[in-house]
Amino acid sequence: MDRLLSAVPLYWRVFATNATVLLLAFLGLVFLPVTVSIPVTSRELAILGGGLFAMLLLNLVLLRPAVRPLDVLADYMRAHDPLSPGSRVPVTGDPDVVALAEAFNDMLDRLESERRESAREALRVLEGERSRIARELHDEVGQTLTGVMLQVESLAARVPEDLQPQVEELRETARKGTVDVRHIARRLRPVALDDLGLQRALAALANAFSEQAHVRVDRRLDPPPALSAEQELVVYRVAQEALTNVARHAGATQVELRFEHEEAHAALTVRDDGRGIPPEARRSSQGIRGMRERAMLIGAELRIRCPRTGGTAITLTIPLDGEEEE
Repeated sequence: MDRLLSAVPLYWRVFATNATVLLLAFLGLVFLPVTVSIPVTSRELAILGGGLFAMLLLNLVLLRPAVRPLDVLADYMRAHDPLSPGSRVPVTGDPDVVALAEAFNDMLDRLESERRESAREALRVLEGERSRIARELHDEVGQTLTGVMLQVESLAARVPEDLQPQVEELRETARKGTVDVRHIARRLRPVALDDLGLQRALAALANAFSEQAHVRVDRRLDPPPALSAEQELVVYRVAQEALTNVARHAGATQVELRFEHEEAHAALTVRDDGRGIPPEARRSSQGIRGMRERAMLIGAELRIRCPRTGGTAITLTIPLDGEEEE
């Protein structure tokens, strides 16, 4: 019966509902001993009020099943997350609702395709700018600081003894500046990813994080499958951003970094034992939004969980079936 009703267009279901209510009212006026005098008596007014209430109640009961599919469709539309590609409204039920769901899904396909292409272009521009700045820092600022260190070394033997502490302080400042510039350049442009590949680049990233944040990192990095350069870059950047968030906000003592793959997908997981991510931060954090946007570019899924044992687990799942949307 439900399948038969769902095959009837919404327009005719509403029409049939109202026709049924009016027909019952007509039959009631014809066959029931109901009369209306002028002026209306209190008894007649009570009968008319009761009939009106019954008609409204019947109309409500009959119309509710007809419009419920629209409410379900509206709930799906409200719950849709633009940064979770692939989620679609079920295309079932009333023909009119099916037409609306198909139109909404087609609109999502177009929006996601256009957004992915524009975001890919923005990512290419961003990474190109990062590489340019990294080269300039390394080639210009780094060389300048190296020259300063050499000049300080040449002056150290000629300055008076009472100025030696100042010279030593200047030497240490120049050395620290050189190290900082190299560190910034490495963060801007993952040279290890180009030179060593994804597995060793992730290992180097974990080592650098452990040394700087003084947090132990347990690694399990399987040899990666055949990923595109764009997919490898997204995996590296998501791991980098996740570890940065751990160092800045988590207060963790241990981090687990895993990269595993099966036949259908590869997965990057960064899990810590820190204080976890507040629910409001998941919506407002620019770092988390950046990770989700990068995941969207390659058709991957990013999940953020706060296990009962504490901490945060971030998982990036990349499909390997070649069905990534272009």
